[in-house]
Amino acid sequence: MSSYSFYRLPYSDSFTAVVQSSGVPERLNSYAELSGRTGFVVAPFAISPDAPLLLMRPERVERFALDDVSGRELLREVTAGTTYGRIPVLYADDVSRAAYASAFAACHDKLSSGEFDKVVLSRRSVVSTPDRAPLHELFLRACELYPRAFVTLFSSEACGTWLVASPEILISGDGNVWHTVALAGTMRYGNGPGGSEWSAKNKREQRCVADYIGDNLRRLSCDVTENAPKTVRAGALVHLRSDFSFRLSGTAGVGDVIAAVHPTPAVCGLPKADTQRFINTVESGSRGYYSGFMGPLAINGETNLYVSLRCMRLADGFCVLYAGGGLLKDSVEEQEWDETEAKMETMMKVIETCQGKHK
Repeated sequence: MSSYSFYRLPYSDSFTAVVQSSGVPERLNSYAELSGRTGFVVAPFAISPDAPLLLMRPERVERFALDDVSGRELLREVTAGTTYGRIPVLYADDVSRAAYASAFAACHDKLSSGEFDKVVLSRRSVVSTPDRAPLHELFLRACELYPRAFVTLFSSEACGTWLVASPEILISGDGNVWHTVALAGTMRYGNGPGGSEWSAKNKREQRCVADYIGDNLRRLSCDVTENAPKTVRAGALVHLRSDFSFRLSGTAGVGDVIAAVHPTPAVCGLPKADTQRFINTVESGSRGYYSGFMGPLAINGETNLYVSLRCMRLADGFCVLYAGGGLLKDSVEEQEWDETEAKMETMMKVIETCQGKHK
């Protein structure tokens, strides 16, 4: 089985195919090992034997316009031979409303006591897909629906098959100037994109993410600049985003920056180590590659790694959707559940439109 990725950068009218036809992607032991490497990265929320950090060799790299017939044919041919493999039982069950409420209560206790400043609680939902659309159509439909997102379809025996349409950069650059963002806060698009409509809770959440990223960048980088937060659209949602640019200092590599910031408070919490351990106990089942990151590393001289949000894992006859939200001490359980529902609509829309075509 070949490992492959097809990806489309935000606002681009082309997509790139990366194929490793021999062997399996390399397993790395740490994010720091990404420095000086080239390939397509698939990283989990937390590295484990069941969710390894993978680097796919770019044996074949080709770029095509989205409407290029030969590119679409390659996409169809490569994805047609995909074998999904077995999804572990812990991935293949819904997280019920009751289970989410219980986990929320445990998180809220930690926040109310002051032990945590923020914690991100996620959940998953299993969706039946008896009229499964071909993978190439799912990818192209996601590109059409979400022009502002980084869209990738990745598959390997080592991690399964994932479709991602993410609004959040982890790190991008050309080796000289690098970029990242602090993305947090969520509203439905149409509730008012102006800053005055954002709640105090959303503003605080975004500020703590920006402070965390800025502090870590300044330890490893120079010429760090941060722009004021702005409202950005991601499908049917809007978020608050601060943009950073920087240069690496001394012997620091891109892997060192990744190791310092991932997972950010946008997907984990503060303090990071404590909240990450807590998430592993309070959430039902491992996140796997949800809230990790994916993307090209130094392919054709450019790096574009995106946090794996708005994503799903595909299987025969069903798929598993993932979403989460940042909790503060004034968070309300019903509102947070509704936020995860809204985020899952991103992938549901791709599934529904493609299934309708094949009925």
